[in-house]
Amino acid sequence: MSGLKLFNTKSGVTEVTPRLADVEADVQSLVEAHMETLLGVRFLASEYSTGPVHGGRIDSLGLDENGSPVIVEYKRGVDAGVINQGLFYLSWLVDHRREFEHLVRDRLGVTAAAQVLWSGPRLICIAGDFTRYDVHAVREHRRSIDLVRYRLFGSELLGLETVASVSVRTPTARRAQRQTLVGGRSEPMDELVRAVDEALLGLGNGVNRIQRKQYRAYQRLRNFACVCPPQRSKLLVYLKADPKAVDLIPGFTRNVTGLGHHGTGDLEVQLRTPRDVERAEDLFRASYAAA
Repeated sequence: MSGLKLFNTKSGVTEVTPRLADVEADVQSLVEAHMETLLGVRFLASEYSTGPVHGGRIDSLGLDENGSPVIVEYKRGVDAGVINQGLFYLSWLVDHRREFEHLVRDRLGVTAAAQVLWSGPRLICIAGDFTRYDVHAVREHRRSIDLVRYRLFGSELLGLETVASVSVRTPTARRAQRQTLVGGRSEPMDELVRAVDEALLGLGNGVNRIQRKQYRAYQRLRNFACVCPPQRSKLLVYLKADPKAVDLIPGFTRNVTGLGHHGTGDLEVQLRTPRDVERAEDLFRASYAAA
């Protein structure tokens, strides 16, 4: 985003100058009011106290699309302490799982609380900018961390850019991911699963893979694809691409808006052969770009 230029073309061509928020709280209140749209995270609490002993306040607490706990920390500009501060709170969160689950139950209900996924709690840092040392640091920590740069354009536009994204899973979660990749199915279906996995992971940097019992999610800041366990003759992939913008093909693509299914996304893609994976690549890229 640092090199992005935005122009208003309504009356001639006028550059819309990017700016930082006047105060950090302006960024926080804007993101919290639209957290699910902006980050794919359901908002739980603001300025959450970690108690007198720990002595801190978490800027925002949330739960992402896959049930992972999320801490969001904000800085108006560049702040070398934002990552360490967030990790400090993340350690507290892992040690207070029951308290967090009670919060989820009170705000989102019993079902959401029962499905909290503790294999990869996340820290999202939103700031005016980050240094190369920040980017290096997140790759050294054994935590799931997203660094997100923001800019305001005029009085109505907000830009978010993922600067770095690292996902770390527990050994149990990594074993579960490996087990779902191979074995227990016909060889052609195993090959199809591997081809889809390779295609989705290869779309760009910072793609994280999250394994749940009912599906596997592929995520940038938000989910852009969810792959369900293969059926006998096909593999179902759900994408965030807009079904209304796609020429739907019976037996290949389907609009599932409003229909119940595992994972997230309103466009269903049915894959039966490696050729189908090739046909779906443009749809994969469109969903990735929209995440």
